[in-house]
Amino acid sequence: MKRPNPSDFAVSQHLAALAHERYEVGITLPPKPGEDDERMMIRRWSAQEVERSMGFLKAQNARGSHVYIRPEGEHAYTFVDDLSLARIAEMKAAGFPPALVLESSPNNYQAWVAHGATLEKDVSTAVAKSLAERFGGDPSSADWRHFGRLAGFTNRKPKHQQQDGRYPFVKVIEAEGRIAPGSAELIAQVRAELSHQRALDAERRASYRPAPASADRSLKSIDDFRNSGSYGGDHHRADLAYATYALKQGIPVAEVESALRSRDLSHKGNSRRQSDYVDRTIEKAQGRGPSR
Repeated sequence: MKRPNPSDFAVSQHLAALAHERYEVGITLPPKPGEDDERMMIRRWSAQEVERSMGFLKAQNARGSHVYIRPEGEHAYTFVDDLSLARIAEMKAAGFPPALVLESSPNNYQAWVAHGATLEKDVSTAVAKSLAERFGGDPSSADWRHFGRLAGFTNRKPKHQQQDGRYPFVKVIEAEGRIAPGSAELIAQVRAELSHQRALDAERRASYRPAPASADRSLKSIDDFRNSGSYGGDHHRADLAYATYALKQGIPVAEVESALRSRDLSHKGNSRRQSDYVDRTIEKAQGRGPSR
């Protein structure tokens, strides 16, 4: 009996452990002429289509492309990156045994936690941030739709190239597909925190009042900056520009902070992270913070 190809078998294990209906597969492409950043080709496939496309994916990987995957649309999983085996053991002990564990590079691991129910985007991101913070995962990878590596393909980062010129394969360490028993409590806690946060945000936005009619009409408001085409809809840049302008005009810091909070900042994270954003913006506007 012919033994299955190791790469094909690893992909089958990966897909079976998550058991999502459809996936987005990301394949990196070289930068365009004159550009520095890699591009991403995304294919939206069922598990069967992923397995039928192995020849294409292997050819791209052999040419130097990275091969990534994530569930398409809203889903029931949380991706946690940059873990050690000790941290994964902590996750299991705490009620979050991963449905899938991959060795993405030598002694570095990625985990997918299954919750058994589809999560809304904001809840999914908040759960990802919570698990990453609790178990030492990469916070920059903690969101509802982050790509993880697809098992069975090589990690083509130059730093992982071996002396013989080869690259390490992404290996399946565990593929139990189990649902984490701690999920229900964590999700309930996250939903309660988000609800409380939304109420606080609504209060803060309601507390912001534009300058009264008797005030100096020559001063620009924060809405003038946010609605300006100069910032292309980038509220971060508009907020910083307004804060810089307002402070130079002598507007009190407390009023500038209130204006910055007049839009929904829930995408920044919890209340502490929102306050950090406001504080950083004020510091940069005062010339005391690093520019990005």
